[in-house]
Amino acid sequence: MRSQLLKNVSRIVVKLGTGVLTDSRKQPDLAQMEQLVAQVAEQCRAGREVVLVSSGAVGSGMGALGYKKRPAELAELQACAAVGQSRLMATYEGLFAKHNINVAQVLLTHEDLQGHERHLNARNTLVTLLKHRVVPIINENDAISFTELKFGDNDKLSALVASMLPADLLVILTTVDGVIENFGKSEARVISTIQQVDGEIESQVGGTDSETAVGGMTSKIQAAKIVIRSGVPLVIASGRKPNVIEDILKGEDEGTLFVPQPTRLQGRKRWIAFFHHPKGTLFVDEGAKIALRENGKSLLPPGVVRCEGEFTAGDVLRICDLDGTEFARGICNYTSEAITARQFDSSEVMHRDDLVIL
Repeated sequence: MRSQLLKNVSRIVVKLGTGVLTDSRKQPDLAQMEQLVAQVAEQCRAGREVVLVSSGAVGSGMGALGYKKRPAELAELQACAAVGQSRLMATYEGLFAKHNINVAQVLLTHEDLQGHERHLNARNTLVTLLKHRVVPIINENDAISFTELKFGDNDKLSALVASMLPADLLVILTTVDGVIENFGKSEARVISTIQQVDGEIESQVGGTDSETAVGGMTSKIQAAKIVIRSGVPLVIASGRKPNVIEDILKGEDEGTLFVPQPTRLQGRKRWIAFFHHPKGTLFVDEGAKIALRENGKSLLPPGVVRCEGEFTAGDVLRICDLDGTEFARGICNYTSEAITARQFDSSEVMHRDDLVIL
């Protein structure tokens, strides 16, 4: 399965976690960064396009500013990010220059990817850089972004970038060998392949105890949900292993492979599904759920039982069954007031072209 899925990979997104980039003093681990850059350079020489999503800015800034624990105050986090990001890019630029490869810094916020025009502009910029054989190095714009510092992580960002391009493969390199079953116990083992992200898989993972990192394996599983629904395979593996990227691309049993759904979502549907903070929720009856999931129909007014949240026509909403389980997202044609008052005209609540089954 690995060989089949990965045999024609030409565009890769590689996410590097804080733990694999910094040492015990919270400073950039230059020897480690050098071997990771060498791996990326090897893939570039092989003719592949590589995008890096790199953590480490806050961690680098913590070391420079003397913090031993991740600051709790927003302004202190932003100061660490501002100092650390410039140090991080200077290091990358120097390391890639040894391989005669140019790099470009791309700092993104959620708003850059949510608006359709800015979304397409970001994608076009990345595609153009790759065409010129430049390695884009992407990070959240932590120096100014409140929401992303408080709730976001680069695992999700890497998944969104892989979905947006789209990439042929997302590789998340971390400090562990993959998703580990029975972690911390004598019978612990790396799960080689995950066909579906379900409750059993989610129960295997937890957060992180790192002073510099955000998220841990839980955020990586959430990232997996995005890319496999988009039709992009994901491998989570150890960034401390030499030649790990090459081994993954050879189809070797390295890390944990998440198998994508066989049909890749269209670009606009990927944008609807994953690049918004939904403004509200529609609860639909069982008949509407079957019509949407199994028959590919639009959402009609009789199927909507109730709504939550305040939203306007054109907003992206969650679609949940009556048990509260989200199974779709889409662009709504009505305001929350109109739905609550049952003031429908003859049009659909959501047209099937504006609706994505998750």
